Amino acid sequence: MDENIKLKVATTADIAGIIKLQSENQLSQGGTLSSELNHSQIVEMMKDMPQIVAYLYSEIIGFILTTSQAVHSNRDVPIVNAMFASYSGINTDSYIYGPVCVNEKQRGKGVAQQMFKELLHQEPHREGILFIKSDNASSLRAHEKMGIKKVGNFNFNNAEFAVCAYLFSSNED
Repeated sequence: MDENIKLKVATTADIAGIIKLQSENQLSQGGTLSSELNHSQIVEMMKDMPQIVAYLYSEIIGFILTTSQAVHSNRDVPIVNAMFASYSGINTDSYIYGPVCVNEKQRGKGVAQQMFKELLHQEPHREGILFIKSDNASSLRAHEKMGIKKVGNFNFNNAEFAVCAYLFSSNED
């Protein structure tokens, strides 16, 4: 990872950069993100759990967003509901990992892995659950390299998704 890339727990000052990167990576823009979160949803998530951002100089080039099951229960997100129908986690303390996004120019440089390590440092000993579209081979490989395991699958809007989960202490690789 480039030594100029800095990681931190996101604050409300980072929301505009998160939304910008998220918008650039939507399916409609040729990206792979399956959903789009608005400003108030991200604020709600920040109040509940750490959200990790990666900066290169003054630009956000990556983020990992997380949601507790308690916050998720206040929303109706059909794709997440389908994920939980396939695998609900080991307990109610499990959380939703994702979306995860890295700027196209920075992919393959270890940014996602470093953000993930920071998340584990912030939230050790908690299970994270995520879904990845089954045809997104690069994301599946990247998450497998991080030690995240496939635990199920589901179909949503005629697309197949893998459900993955992890439970690590902050010092595991």
